[in-house]
Amino acid sequence: MAIVIACGFSTRAEQAIRTELPFPDLQGFVTLRCDFHLHTVFSDGNVWPPIRVEEAWRTGLDVIALTDHIEYQPHKGDVPTKHGRSYELARPSAASLGIILLRAAEITRGEPPGHLNALFLTNVAAIDTPDYRVAVSNAAAQGAFLFWNHPGWKQPDRKSVWYEEQGEFLKNGRLHGIEVVNGNEYDPIAHGWAVEKKLALIGNSDAHDPIGFDYNHGKGELRPVTLVFASERSESALREALFARRTAVFSQGRIFGAAEFLEPLFHGSIKVLNPGIRLKGKSRAVVQIRNTSPADFHLRLNSKLPELDVPSRVILHAGAVSLLRVECVSDRVLGKQVIPIYCRVTNLLVAPGKPLATHLTFAIEYEAPAKVAN
Repeated sequence: MAIVIACGFSTRAEQAIRTELPFPDLQGFVTLRCDFHLHTVFSDGNVWPPIRVEEAWRTGLDVIALTDHIEYQPHKGDVPTKHGRSYELARPSAASLGIILLRAAEITRGEPPGHLNALFLTNVAAIDTPDYRVAVSNAAAQGAFLFWNHPGWKQPDRKSVWYEEQGEFLKNGRLHGIEVVNGNEYDPIAHGWAVEKKLALIGNSDAHDPIGFDYNHGKGELRPVTLVFASERSESALREALFARRTAVFSQGRIFGAAEFLEPLFHGSIKVLNPGIRLKGKSRAVVQIRNTSPADFHLRLNSKLPELDVPSRVILHAGAVSLLRVECVSDRVLGKQVIPIYCRVTNLLVAPGKPLATHLTFAIEYEAPAKVAN
């Protein structure tokens, strides 16, 4: 019996290709790449729900939430209002491609209180109610994780304002996160609130059109993602991690998050290929450092050892090996030492304007220069 296997794609370019986002797992946690703010034709988006799943798979995500507006549905003349229908249509594709799909919605009200996304809903229709406080309460009663979307989008000069209503939600345990990145916009004010008020940092595309209209992954234009550090790759573990605020945000080559997550994320992404180097007299050596992550790391360095000189600035390029020059500027014998090179990673921000402070470590063996015979 002859068996014929038909392939629908004749070349690699025609195949569906997933672009990985190789952020490392942290000790005890799996790193999940997520977008919790997406729209489909069931609100004001221009994409059929299963397409969102395929986009997520192609662009390296693990988790998405289809957060169609409850109150704003401009396509209802063509697409009937049916809350939660986008989730139902996308679920088979998500199961096929291994994408965790969340039942979610966007509570869309004027300013204040603005827009809030509710994740892990069990009944989307229950939050379709005129009183926004009741809508938020009904979402919370379902165990939803609630975060405030794009706080500054309606404000002059995009300067976010903390509303009395948000304070009320926070006090009542009904505000758990805040978007510090929406699309290509980073909000340092929202970032400051996240740190101050102990809210999970969230970053999303808020895509309405096909994702390729906004981000050309083939040219390195990566969509923003929320990195969630979960105990395992499951919806329940994701939920626990969000409520525990184990998140960071990657956008436009920068990563925002607490030092307890950014520091292991940084060190888990790099590897010194020649950690033991030898210097002889006034000489120099190069250290090779591989960065496996999709983000460049911009370093400002200080050896804090007068005998050793290092460049003040170095970029560890994404997915590449970069060289770091180390020079001895003294004839003094240093012996064999493990030298910490202190650095600030200027595109990893633990608070607005505050880069991650950490260090690189090398074993340096210094030999006295050979004596010249008279």
